[in-house]
Amino acid sequence: MKKILLTVLSVILSIAAFAQQHGKVFDDKIFKSAILERDVNYTIYLPPDYDISSRKYPVLFLLHGYSDDHTGWMHYGEMNRIADELINDGKIIPMIIVVADAKKTWYINNHTNTERYEDMYITEFIPHIEKTYHTRSNKLGRAIGGLSMGGYGSLLYALKYPDMFQICVPMSAAVFTDDEVKERFKEGTSYGFTDLFSGTAENLSEHWYKNSIIEIVNNLPEKDKKSVKFYIDCGDDDFLYRGNSTLHITMRNMNIDHEYRVRDGAHNWTYWRQCLYDGLIYISNCMKH
Repeated sequence: MKKILLTVLSVILSIAAFAQQHGKVFDDKIFKSAILERDVNYTIYLPPDYDISSRKYPVLFLLHGYSDDHTGWMHYGEMNRIADELINDGKIIPMIIVVADAKKTWYINNHTNTERYEDMYITEFIPHIEKTYHTRSNKLGRAIGGLSMGGYGSLLYALKYPDMFQICVPMSAAVFTDDEVKERFKEGTSYGFTDLFSGTAENLSEHWYKNSIIEIVNNLPEKDKKSVKFYIDCGDDDFLYRGNSTLHITMRNMNIDHEYRVRDGAHNWTYWRQCLYDGLIYISNCMKH
């Protein structure tokens, strides 16, 4: 009887293990950019049924943070584990997740136009992904999100290119008010903003205002105010609370539809893993309706 019970238990465990399917992650992919004149490394997650299904998958273009690279969301954010869990539990639809290495570009074209990361991402990288993989190659199949510097980049792209993205999920986004940027210029802690935007603490540059999230939102055309679904999440102990709170207030004043979440937490991977979990559910729910 004991042997029979052990055999039955072994079979049950084997069935359970089989039921928990896993997607594939490749962290060594390379895209050759003509605009940047260099290789761009990227990591891609393909859902469990990718190799056996003929479906076209939605894509989350996920952006990493400052001083990180394309592997951070996999190694520290556990994006593949989280996506697998949610797909296996039926909480999200299967989707592709891709993270490109942005170095410390802040996802923009710098003020001298010698580093055109934004142009590369929008006009080269996204088309490359959609040509290479089985994707829904339209606005309804695209979401963009990211943490910190990547949260800034996701907001920037969603606001500048609302016809390209259905959903934007910025997490602990590096959104700064003008006063904060001036303070950072004075303190010498501007994360390379001098090289990116030019300008000084006394005179912020035109390039800054062209790429300031708050400024863009304040001047968003009426036709674009309901074009993208925004899910903004920032911890109550995060040093970026001021910019995110200001963004929320500005969006409310401008009647821009968005969700705003403040949870207990700080600027760390513990917080961002939960952000990704909640954000993927939000993305999936939007794409199913």
